[in-house]
Amino acid sequence: MEYTRLGSTGLEVSRICLGMMSFGEPDRGNHPWSLGEEDSRRLIEKALTSGITFFDTANVYSDGSSEEITGRALRDFTNRDDVVLATKVHGRMHPGPNGAGLSRKAILRELDDSLRRLGTDYVDLYQIHRWDPKTPIEETLEALDSAVRSGKVRYLGASSMWAWQFSKALHLAGEHGWHRFVSMQDHYNLLNREEEREMHPLCADQGIGVIPWSPLARGRLTRDWEESTARSDTDRFGQTLYDESSDRAIVDRVAEIARERGIPRAQVALAWVLAKPVVSAPIVGVTKDHHLDDAVAAVDVRLTDEEIARLEEPYTPHPVVGF
Repeated sequence: MEYTRLGSTGLEVSRICLGMMSFGEPDRGNHPWSLGEEDSRRLIEKALTSGITFFDTANVYSDGSSEEITGRALRDFTNRDDVVLATKVHGRMHPGPNGAGLSRKAILRELDDSLRRLGTDYVDLYQIHRWDPKTPIEETLEALDSAVRSGKVRYLGASSMWAWQFSKALHLAGEHGWHRFVSMQDHYNLLNREEEREMHPLCADQGIGVIPWSPLARGRLTRDWEESTARSDTDRFGQTLYDESSDRAIVDRVAEIARERGIPRAQVALAWVLAKPVVSAPIVGVTKDHHLDDAVAAVDVRLTDEEIARLEEPYTPHPVVGF
């Protein structure tokens, strides 16, 4: 495993971040394909043994059970200070008013609830899961700043939004002396590269670490176009992301290069993401041992300039999705 700084911070993270959405009780929340605690713990322990130190979850994953499973496993298998633990806030966790969003009331309540489920007194990276158009961004930023000053949060991150929104948030935080976002968790892979237009140049300019979600396009880049999985058949959000007929050519290019190199397709697709200088660590979800093996192995794959050009050549502009 290799390690890098998260953007321009001093925080060291593994080049692979383990996404914890795959881990959670399948009868809680909206992810019936997720793994229960026994299978989750085995893969989390294997990830730690493989050198992964960066773990990303969210309060909404499996209605909080992802945080519960993550917290128990990390307490049992490692020292808290040896890992970078990230979680997120925004989605609905309670019915009725103030049960979702990024108001001060919601943020501070949800942070305490996440800490309780995770069994820790701080999170390393606390991220807003999406932009909240109903709450003034100044209110959100001030609440996040107070969370850092309280000692419950070490760093702040953001997720999918328009570049102008992220730029505004960074500017306002600096103007008011609040802690700024240090990372952007956005939708980025070979099948959707729209973040290269504005978001990634902004992040590079501002020293923001990019930690892409869905770097394997929900598995689309790892299998034949017509092939499906239990997750793809039930993942309603994922079904909205990848349906462009032009994407088939890119999937075929990944397969070609994988055959030429004699390695799995997942390693090729992840190596492409890892080759981008603005990317600190792609967030990889796993449900099987070989998913984890491929993610770790991809860190050592160095694509040539010619291979990168072949992978990128078929791309056509796509609608922005995933917000």
